[in-house]
Amino acid sequence: MVSIVIPAHNEERVIGRCLRALTAESADNELEVIVVCNGCRDDTAGLARRFGGPVTVIETPVASKCHALNLGDDVATRFPRFYIDADVRITMNAVREVAKVLNDTGAMAAAPRMNVELAGCSWMVRAFYRVWLQSSYHKSGMIGSGVYALSRKGRSRFAHFPSIIADDGYVYNLFSPAERQMVRAERFVVYAPHTVIGLIKIMTRSRLGDYELRKKGLCAAQQRGTSWPLLREMAKNPRDWAAFGVYCAVKIITRLRARWQLTRLGEYRWERDDTSRQTDR
Repeated sequence: MVSIVIPAHNEERVIGRCLRALTAESADNELEVIVVCNGCRDDTAGLARRFGGPVTVIETPVASKCHALNLGDDVATRFPRFYIDADVRITMNAVREVAKVLNDTGAMAAAPRMNVELAGCSWMVRAFYRVWLQSSYHKSGMIGSGVYALSRKGRSRFAHFPSIIADDGYVYNLFSPAERQMVRAERFVVYAPHTVIGLIKIMTRSRLGDYELRKKGLCAAQQRGTSWPLLREMAKNPRDWAAFGVYCAVKIITRLRARWQLTRLGEYRWERDDTSRQTDR
């Protein structure tokens, strides 16, 4: 039996996809899902309520992911506890396997592996992910990026989610490598932006989240590392050179944008990509 907290801000196009994948194969009383609609101006709450059964909907006028996570935590009653973005897709079987790892191994944080759905994406976006999926950052088995779960002991590591951009980076930093597990046999799906503009938005937000953690003394353990090993690998195959060029350009642009936004953090407005949110009710 697990609890799942899903913060959702104007997610009517994808909340159905997320909840169908979770509830389709769940047994009675196996699942407790709390959808926290924060600052929504669409029908996210109404669509989520249609699932009934294990799904509870909370609404708040405050458009804040971390505020929504805390509200969901206040209502959730079970462990392991999952925190899932509304725009990803994860099956109940993957939830069961991650919960089993937390229950059986003593790990305090765990997540399945990520699959990136690239259907409908431009060639530049595909080129970027072709390289990114080979990076040490991705292969290191990061916890987060849309899905992570905590044991009861793991959740007791902190009182509440602070007001930050990168909740996953914050959680990752709380645990040593020995305390977190990547469940490689199971995967969840992240839908990539269809355009390079959308890609730059989400990658800027990700990097800004890391910068903010360091600025606030919550030093992210999710270190990006160097691109030199990746460059050496890409250099072996001329067919990869164009993709690596796109990758480097996106990384440079997002780094510059994130540094500029860091100087105006108090004025920051959450950047997100809507091209990957296909209408799905």
